[in-house]
Amino acid sequence: MLRTVLFCPANDMKKTGKAMTSEADAVTLDLEDAVAYSQKAAARESLKEILTLPPPKKTFVRINAASSPYILDDIEAVTGLPLEGLMLAKADSTEEVQRVDWLLGLMEQKKGLPPGRIRLVPFIESSRGMLKASEIASCTPRIKALAFGGVDFSQELGLRYPAESEGLLFARSRLVIASASAGIEPPLDTVYPDIRNVAMLEHEAEIARKAGFQGKLVIHPTQVAPVNRVFTPTPQEFEYARKVVAAFDEAERSGTAVIQVEGRLVEYPIYRRALEILGLYNTKN
Repeated sequence: MLRTVLFCPANDMKKTGKAMTSEADAVTLDLEDAVAYSQKAAARESLKEILTLPPPKKTFVRINAASSPYILDDIEAVTGLPLEGLMLAKADSTEEVQRVDWLLGLMEQKKGLPPGRIRLVPFIESSRGMLKASEIASCTPRIKALAFGGVDFSQELGLRYPAESEGLLFARSRLVIASASAGIEPPLDTVYPDIRNVAMLEHEAEIARKAGFQGKLVIHPTQVAPVNRVFTPTPQEFEYARKVVAAFDEAERSGTAVIQVEGRLVEYPIYRRALEILGLYNTKN
C-alpha cells in the first residue's frame, strides 16, 4: 500500500535527490506537466541517468498521454529501467490505455523483458475518463491502481478545488468502486496544490482515506509526513488488529468463523482487513 507518492520533475536532479531521501512511500519522476515541451527529450536522458542504479524506494515515471506526440519516445526511454511502474497521464478511454499496453508489449519483446512486467497506473482526470473508470480499471492485467487527477477534473467541471472539495465526492467514490470491482489496488487521491495549508491537506487526506483510497499524491516533501499520519493506522488500531487476528485464527482452527472481539463482530472480511493493517505495520517498522 502506498500512503504517499511524491512527484518531482524528471529533469531536476536536486529535487529528485531530496525526494529519494524523503519519507514518502514512493516517488514519481514526471515527464508530463512538470516538464516544458522543449525539455521533454532532455528529461528522458536525465531519467536514464537518475536510474542507472535501482532507486532506494519504489519509483514510478509519469509518461505523457497516449494521444500526445511524446508517448512513443517516453515508452522507449523508460522500458527496462528499474521502476515500480508507469503512471499514464490523461487516461480518457480503454482504447488509449490498451494502445499503451500494446506499445509496452512490443518494447518488452524488443528489449528481452518478460511480457506484462511493466505495471500501469492510469490518471483519471477528465469527465470522459471518469465515466470509463470501471472499464479502464479492468482493460489490461497491467493495471496496478488508478490515480485521481482532481485539479484538472475540477477545472473541467467548473469547481473551485480545493475550496469546493465536496464536489469531488462522487468522483472519488466512483474510482474506489471501479478499483474494487476490477480487483486492483485502491486508488491514489489527487494532489493538494496549496503547499502551505497543512490543515486543509490533512482534511483532504482524511476525506480520501474515509472514501477508500490507499493514499495520496503529494508535490512537496513537507506534505509527506501529514499525509502519512492520516493513512497510517493508529497504535490502537494496530493493537485491535493483532487481537482480531489472534482470536480469529484460534476460532477458525476449532471450526468457527464468526466471533466477537471486544464486543465487536468479527467475520472473514474484518479478519482480512486486520491482516492488511498488520502487514502495513510490519512494512513500516
